[in-house]
Amino acid sequence: MEPLPFVASSRLVDHHCHGVLGTDLDREGFEAALTEASAVSPLGTSLFDSSLGLAVRRRCAPLLDLDPMAPADEYVARRRSLGAAEVNRVFLAAAGIEVFLVDGGLWPEGLTAPSAHVGARELGVLRLEGLAEEVAPGGAAGFPARVREALASTTAVAAKSIAAYRVGLDLAPGRPSDASVVAAVDRWLGGGSPRCADEVVSRFLVWEALERGLPVQFHVGYGDADLALHRCDPLLLTDLLRATAPLGVPVLLLHNYPYHRHAGYLAQVFPHVFADVGLATHAVAHQAGRVLAEALEVVPFGKFLFSTDAYALAELYYLGALFFRRALSEFLVGGMGEDAFGEADAERIAHLIGWENAHRVYQLE
Repeated sequence: MEPLPFVASSRLVDHHCHGVLGTDLDREGFEAALTEASAVSPLGTSLFDSSLGLAVRRRCAPLLDLDPMAPADEYVARRRSLGAAEVNRVFLAAAGIEVFLVDGGLWPEGLTAPSAHVGARELGVLRLEGLAEEVAPGGAAGFPARVREALASTTAVAAKSIAAYRVGLDLAPGRPSDASVVAAVDRWLGGGSPRCADEVVSRFLVWEALERGLPVQFHVGYGDADLALHRCDPLLLTDLLRATAPLGVPVLLLHNYPYHRHAGYLAQVFPHVFADVGLATHAVAHQAGRVLAEALEVVPFGKFLFSTDAYALAELYYLGALFFRRALSEFLVGGMGEDAFGEADAERIAHLIGWENAHRVYQLE
């Protein structure tokens, strides 16, 4: 369905996203950016033969002055003829996102800030494992102090943990002592890997950020093959969430698919926990209404946020916002049709999820 008028015009804060490519792509490069896989399968498949790929042809092609469902090669050729700067401007403007919270922890050469292409506000999110990797070469003994110094001076509005990728989400609840952190860093550095993949270190980083009042985002669920999905269920965080609740600092569960119902439950029972469905919105494309409705089954509407988790392709910002607006409208129309709430309530819910919750959680002005 087409978005309700008040949803179509609603202001949006994208509370978790990445940079957008400032370089042109051939078909292979474009398809590679449509998937969480490390590469397109060589076994005769195409990412254009997916819900997301079909959404690009159906929803994005008209914005580039192509017919809906234009062939994939024609779409990529048109994109290249316009140039990355114009493509980025078109789709980011069409997304209608006014504030971007950008994770700068994944920033290969060629990425640009989304706000550089439109008149939007941009705020930073500090990736905790990236911080650890930056300060670790100074040695284990001073590691806790260097982390604290960096957190005390950051201008980021939030921190993000990718423990899901490195050690899984089954984190112990207790705050680790400095001595245990130094020992863990010593083991890490002794192994010769620059990659922070230690449960004690990840837990230390989370506690330090929360104790300094920084909201902490957790990658949860759906991601690339670098993670083990069964270790990314947010229910594994239950003990840590219980332990950190007295701090009163928000914890944000990102993406969550296929554990979005679990995340909704946690956001209901823990006062400091919030959730979204992130990149699942554009990944499932026309099916987003079903996924969003499942995510919203028990979560208070004041505990749910909008995000795209868009990375590299400007189309993903646009499709994330488009399918979010359509899915939310479907949910609200269904509720009004069941006489569960009225239009004023529906408008309030849309404002909470798209705008107000992010402002409250991240203390945005």
